[in-house]
Amino acid sequence: MSAIIKSGWSKPSNILFASECSPNEKALAFALAEAAAFNAELIILHACDCEDRDEPAELTLGGHSDATVHQHPLESVVQRAADIGVHCKIVVRRGVAADQILTFLRHRRVDRVVMGTHSPGPVGKLLVGSVAEAVIRNATVPVCVVGPNVIEGTFRNPVTKKILCDVSKPHAKEMVVNFAAKLAAERNAGLILQQVIPPQERSLVLADSSIQKIEAELPTLVPSRLRSKVSVLTRVTLGDPIEELLYQSRCQQANLIVLGAQGASHFAAVTHAAPVYKVLAYAPCPVIAVSPLVLGKFEAQRETLCSTVNYIAGVI
Repeated sequence: MSAIIKSGWSKPSNILFASECSPNEKALAFALAEAAAFNAELIILHACDCEDRDEPAELTLGGHSDATVHQHPLESVVQRAADIGVHCKIVVRRGVAADQILTFLRHRRVDRVVMGTHSPGPVGKLLVGSVAEAVIRNATVPVCVVGPNVIEGTFRNPVTKKILCDVSKPHAKEMVVNFAAKLAAERNAGLILQQVIPPQERSLVLADSSIQKIEAELPTLVPSRLRSKVSVLTRVTLGDPIEELLYQSRCQQANLIVLGAQGASHFAAVTHAAPVYKVLAYAPCPVIAVSPLVLGKFEAQRETLCSTVNYIAGVI
């Protein structure tokens, strides 16, 4: 399982901030705070579908004195980063934003993506924006989304103190908890594991168990090597998983939410069918999502290991 979860995910050395020409201020502030806290390099990627084909396919700005560099609107961010001790560079690429971000992740070392989203739109509009939606579905690293309802005070202190982790979905929840526990250990933060049981699933989930028993078992999802380093609280309740997660993030004054982006798809984003999009859009704190692509790799690896163990047991 360790091959899937990279060490840089919890302690990033390279953070990619996906930015428009005029950056989302909340998301930028969070990216700068994270880079400063972990002494990480901040790469600001701006993609534009330029009609002028004489423009270079990629232009790197920052860290030199070329007079033309200062003409770019994002160049002031380099100095802003330098003022807090963060090494920052700007990469400008020609092309569709989501495609360029995903291509960059495949070919360059990046430990985390930070993105901002606009205010939730009316029915028929994407809750988190088409670029964020595509990146969340296909990223090979965790994606941190700073939504329009994020309260700035939740990340002004670069050391996160409370991490709320959603374990409502059984698919790859071990991986999501493992990642969240590593984040909590790295940041000296408390970890809250929350499982919400929808009313329609109550009889099935509680057929041979109870809420108290499930709560008692949740801490076992935390890797044994981390249990002495992380303070873990558990909460199991009945209700709507989205509403309960958002409610608890406010009540617990969580600084960060960690969840798996199960069910994320373009169709789900348009129809509002995937809970992850509503959480990203309405959360009062930043949200780190693990893509369906990464979750799928984890499940495939686990099935392979289980098959191998069963095969060996059969031989013996």
